[in-house]
Amino acid sequence: MSSSTSQATDDSTGQSALQTTENRHSEGGSHILNTWNADENSFQESFFQIAARGVHKKYHKGANEIPVLQGVDIEIREGEFLAIVGQSGCGKSTLLHLMGTLDRPDAGEIYLADNRIDNLPASARDRLRNETFGLIFQFYHLLPELNALGNVLLPLMIRHGFFGYLRNRRDFRKRAKALLDKVRLSHRLRHKPRELSGGEMQRTAIARALINQPRVLLADEPTGNLDRVAGQEIIEILRNLNASENLTIVMVTHDEKIAQQADRTVRLVEGRIE
Repeated sequence: MSSSTSQATDDSTGQSALQTTENRHSEGGSHILNTWNADENSFQESFFQIAARGVHKKYHKGANEIPVLQGVDIEIREGEFLAIVGQSGCGKSTLLHLMGTLDRPDAGEIYLADNRIDNLPASARDRLRNETFGLIFQFYHLLPELNALGNVLLPLMIRHGFFGYLRNRRDFRKRAKALLDKVRLSHRLRHKPRELSGGEMQRTAIARALINQPRVLLADEPTGNLDRVAGQEIIEILRNLNASENLTIVMVTHDEKIAQQADRTVRLVEGRIE
């Protein structure tokens, strides 16, 4: 197959993959995003919302091959708060990154409802991370040149483009301010990351992850850089979001006490679910 034919096929696949149907609810502005060619209700009615099936992942360090995940099977139900625990290096973050399409498995499959997502084109996976998944990281990843409000607005700018953002700027800023208020940062809108505490930076990151109204929140060690008090504040925010908005949350943590506050805990040991 010629390179031009291959590119056309990939683009065609990407366009098909990005066909969407939105089911909006009048209360709370929540929505369910049914992606690709799925039946309109499959995303909502499927027993699981996100799943990994027979997932393997290995990395190479020089000539050495390092197995990280070795046949992981896991399903997370819609509205569930799941904690993944295990020792450092057991593959917790790798599994989370695979579920969020930040990386691809060497073998096995990742599903969102009934739709396989690990084999989608890069453009489709980018859109998933912008619209369907919210991502929170241990090190916050806030842009230092933007204040808290600007960091929260950034995913909307990416989703709608410069002119689309300008057309809806007032509504978007209102939404961002409401989220910052929800995470108790309404008094820090104009502060840049260097002017915020660790807990405040993580709360800003949570608001940013929620700005596009995702259905799944993936949190990689969200309390890892925080003291006990600030860490508990983050968990209470996540717990409230899960309860009030039926938001599915998958959280990686090494802290057993933090994990106990989730609905369910699974343990990874040497790349396998124990």
